[in-house]
Amino acid sequence: MHNPNKTEASEVNDDANVRTLLDKFASGEISILEPAYESKIGYYFPIIQEIIGDISKVESFLERLVEDKVLIKKLYDKVIYCPQCGSAGISFRYCCPFCKSFNIQKSSLIEHVKCGYMDIEENFRKDAKFSCPKCHEDLKRVNLDFRKAGVWCACNDCTNCNTASTFEEAIIKDVYSYTLGKNVKGPESSKASIINPIIEILTQAGLKVENPAVIKGKSGAQHSFDIAAFKKDFTQGAIVIDLAVSHEGNVSEQPIIAMFAKVFDVSPEKAFLIAIPELNENGRKMAEIYNISTIEAKNKTDALALLKEKLRK
Repeated sequence: MHNPNKTEASEVNDDANVRTLLDKFASGEISILEPAYESKIGYYFPIIQEIIGDISKVESFLERLVEDKVLIKKLYDKVIYCPQCGSAGISFRYCCPFCKSFNIQKSSLIEHVKCGYMDIEENFRKDAKFSCPKCHEDLKRVNLDFRKAGVWCACNDCTNCNTASTFEEAIIKDVYSYTLGKNVKGPESSKASIINPIIEILTQAGLKVENPAVIKGKSGAQHSFDIAAFKKDFTQGAIVIDLAVSHEGNVSEQPIIAMFAKVFDVSPEKAFLIAIPELNENGRKMAEIYNISTIEAKNKTDALALLKEKLRK
């Protein structure tokens, strides 16, 4: 049974599906989890269906994360479903609440201020003038002699069958969008979600890959990189890659400063820093000065595409 007092950290560690979802938030692939819409089924979450593989469990999965404060929900829409078949593919039309006829006429209600008589506007019209049907006094000044008291819908086909309106039978459900909880910054596996595809790209290019990689520099010091790839053997043509993922705005210049010291000692053929979502201005300037090639992308998918392009060059 689900424990509502379970902490966010233990929830992430215990559930691979939760980790996968948080990876997508952390990498920038998702900023707000919003539902898609199809006329026959209504709103649904294709990303969550893909993660958990069972459409019937999507709602309980999201509600569980809301209870654990991993996600924050916000009202996105209200949708009406058919009470018989559950379909959201329904149309609406105004009808008489008694006999369900849609042959209705919309009119303005008029009230004669002096005598208090109220009726539809058509009954107050007499030729080109307004006249009270009750006391026959002419009405000339709006809000002094008469005023509009609302709208009246009259049914032209009503037989007083006293049938209940179908709107009252309809099922109305709240639909939510979701954002990451304020105290949830995503697990370290946010890096792992992009490292594995990078390794695959480098391997397909005929390179030998280390992850994580430790390379000995000219000074004799050992330097670690998130990924290193080599031509032919592990001593020629090193490509080193570090990742910097920010959960709160742009990536600072600190990863560039840290990478420069390592690159200066190791002297690789190419050095890449992948920044998600992007570097701040100081980081860009330092990367140019230190000759570190940067890849700035809003999400994992864009980052991988840019890396492939740079490697081809």
